[in-house]
This record gives sequence, C-alpha cells and structure tokens, in this order.
Amino acid sequence: MDNSILNLLKKGGFIIYARHGEATAGIDQPYLNLQDCFTQKNLSEVGRREAIYFGQMLRYFQIPISSPIVASPFCRTIETAQLAFPNTYVQIEPFWYEIYKLGGKISINEQTNILSNLQSVLERKPPQGMNQVIIAHSFPVGIGLGKISNMGMVIVKPKGPGNGYEIVKKLTIEDLSRINGQ
Repeated sequence: MDNSILNLLKKGGFIIYARHGEATAGIDQPYLNLQDCFTQKNLSEVGRREAIYFGQMLRYFQIPISSPIVASPFCRTIETAQLAFPNTYVQIEPFWYEIYKLGGKISINEQTNILSNLQSVLERKPPQGMNQVIIAHSFPVGIGLGKISNMGMVIVKPKGPGNGYEIVKKLTIEDLSRINGQ
C-alpha cells in the first residue's frame, strides 16, 4: 500500500470494511446459533494474530477510527473486532449476517434486497475526520465488495445517502505490513 492511501485515511471520511481473521477452527453448522460459538467456524491462532496486527497497524499509522467498531454477529467477527480494538466499544449489527448469506442459496430478490441495504450503509459518511471500521465477511466473486482475503480490507469512500460510494482500494493484511508510514 502506498502512502497516498495512508494520507487519505489520516484525513478520515472512509469506511474500512475488513473481513475477519483466518477462521479454521470448527465449521458453521447447518443449524447455526449465533449465540453459540461451538456451532460456528472460529478464529485460528493465525486469525487472532492477524486481528491484533490489523488494530496495531491502524494505531501505529494514527488512522482516526470512530467508535463503535461495527461487527457481524458471528463469534469470529466479534473476536476479530475485540482483538483489533480492545479499548473500543464493539457494536454487533445483525445486518452483516445478511452478507454471509450471500454465499449460500438465496433468491435473486433476497440478494437484491441485501445489496440495496449494503449500498445504503456504505453511502453513510463517518463522523468528520474519522473512519468507520466494519468487520464482517467476504462476498461472492463479482457481488457487493467482492472476494476479500482473511483480514483483508476494502477502503470505501461514502458519497452520502442516495449518492453511492466508491471503492478506493482493496488491501490484504500483507499490503498493510508493507506501508512504510513515512
């Protein structure tokens, strides 16, 4: 990642949409219960380290992050948010479960509704001088924000309600590690 994106993020006004860290422990059960982590795939040790590193890098680069951090209701996304931002309130948003559902068998109508709601969320500007962090899931290829690697992120520039949004950059956790911050 080059310094230009870093300079933009320091000014605020972006949504940093991140996929949770690597999750290889367990599997999502057919009768998934969001209140029971044993019915879900959870973060691996690598995923936990990725989450901690993600938060440390944003603090190191002095990227202003608004509170709360928004997370999908899955254990892996909540844990990612808590590890990345241990001193910030994490708000669990049921809507982000809908993004997970895009990867399953759903009707075109349901997919259209989810993507319409996603657009509304991504059009909302964060507080002046701040960036909003959302920790949720990857998308199927060619849908929404597209495929996102473990702890990868999409930098989104909201244009305000009804005006859409722009995908500024997609980054992997490795891209983040290569910024020199100068």
